[in-house]
Amino acid sequence: MLQFDLTAQVRDTFGKGAARRLRMVGKSPAIMYGNDTQPVSLQVDIKELTNTLLKVQRRNAVYTLHVKNNDAEVSHHVMVKELQREPVSGALVHADFLAISLEAPIVFTVPVNYVGKPKGVDLGGDMTVFVRSVVLKGRPLDVPEFLEKDISYLGVDEKCTAADLNIPEGVQLLSDKDVVCVSVSTPVVVAVEAPVAVKGKKKK
Repeated sequence: MLQFDLTAQVRDTFGKGAARRLRMVGKSPAIMYGNDTQPVSLQVDIKELTNTLLKVQRRNAVYTLHVKNNDAEVSHHVMVKELQREPVSGALVHADFLAISLEAPIVFTVPVNYVGKPKGVDLGGDMTVFVRSVVLKGRPLDVPEFLEKDISYLGVDEKCTAADLNIPEGVQLLSDKDVVCVSVSTPVVVAVEAPVAVKGKKKK
């Protein structure tokens, strides 16, 4: 699982006017909730958060959020739950952080990367990919960023199911284990009838 650090400050001003003033100085309103904690109103640096999100590229990630309140600082493990943006400009309007425990299992959707060329394709078979991601449950740092599966062993009329994926120890597969992820099938040959020649009329 990807891990990053972020900083935030406790926010004590509210309303549209206060939010507008924050954005004028490069800050955005935010909130942190969950993990049996009371919701905390925050403000975050827009540039720092945006740069971090660009590194994540919508993948699963755990953030260590360092929250400053006057001279005190407390760190929380969080995930980005929701980002609100301006519909036209795309500018960040608000960020929601979900506080989590690294010891409590969480459900994640994880992409599957297939590597290798099935030997059945070299023999003329057709490969079809049915599953691009699966649902896993586990402690955040035990769940991988992605699953990788070598499918070079697949012959003609063979398949790889979710049960064949390499699931790390301590992580549970919630997707149907019998679902077909990739298959190599015998190509369908469609017979094409040759056109029938039509004899023309003889000229007189």
